[in-house]
Amino acid sequence: MIELDGSTGEGGGQILRTALTLAMITGQPFRIANIRANRPKPGLMRQHLVAVQAAAQICNADLRDTAVGAQTLEFVPNQITGGDYQFAIGTAGSCTLVLQTLLPALLYAQQPSVIKITGGTHNAMAPPAQFLQRAYGRVLADMGATLDIQLNRFGFYPAGGGEIVASVQPCRQLRPLELMTRGERTSGYAESFIAGVPLHVAQRELECVGTSMGWDEPQLKIRGLSPDQGPGNVLLVTLEHQHVTDVFCAFGEKMVRSESVAKSVISQVRQYITSGAAVGEHLADQIMLPLALAGGGGFTSSRMSRHALTNAGVIEKFLPVRFAMNEKDGLHTCVITQK
Repeated sequence: MIELDGSTGEGGGQILRTALTLAMITGQPFRIANIRANRPKPGLMRQHLVAVQAAAQICNADLRDTAVGAQTLEFVPNQITGGDYQFAIGTAGSCTLVLQTLLPALLYAQQPSVIKITGGTHNAMAPPAQFLQRAYGRVLADMGATLDIQLNRFGFYPAGGGEIVASVQPCRQLRPLELMTRGERTSGYAESFIAGVPLHVAQRELECVGTSMGWDEPQLKIRGLSPDQGPGNVLLVTLEHQHVTDVFCAFGEKMVRSESVAKSVISQVRQYITSGAAVGEHLADQIMLPLALAGGGGFTSSRMSRHALTNAGVIEKFLPVRFAMNEKDGLHTCVITQK
């Protein structure tokens, strides 16, 4: 039984999600205390509970009764079973974080799987669906995985109601991957998605991005959604390079100017471009687990967050790998090797 302390490092939900994924894959049970201890509302939120229940269903785990607010959990996995699954969060809690918990594990199933998750697809505390499709999904594909992620309906905070569907083919062994340089840029564009929000909000956001990035109209796209999917607004900037794709985002909120939303995204993009790194801060965090499953690899990042450092510590408890990280002149390097 692997013992985990949920207050370690950044003390958020990623400790639990990573543990669930790796427990399913390795068959190692774990016990966690102080779940999300460093958050304003500690314990399991609805999305975390659904991730636990979904993981338990996929691997027929022995799971004691648990509920929203629980701060301890014991999880004893059995064999992973592929197939068709549906999970409803019931709030605007993140579909993408639940999906990221399940995707790597289903690569190790004996048959293909289809997962439908309903809830929030776009909120400020989780990667948007397009990040999984374009950035995270590309990395997994380059490592040998075959998967397809479809966004059927947007779910903004606080209403939720979104739907995401993923198809996953078995892949018993991921290939190691090194992302030390991003290569030449092949495409760059901004999208403002609006649902039940005035058109001028998107126009002002994109005008600000266009001026700052030197982009013209074909690279600035208004994506109008049906009003019943809102109200909501998200601004995405996607940068495609020879070796990697990354997605940066900011969310519109009441009493927040469109220009402020745009400047938030531009700041992230400029930091990434200036760093010369292959991947941005959030993608760095998310690809640690698949690289560790492959047994090795590495990347350069514009920033190594506390979130990422915490994630590495959890992974090392389940897998015989070692993370070596260093920083020079603002460029962070992470190399993963077998122990």
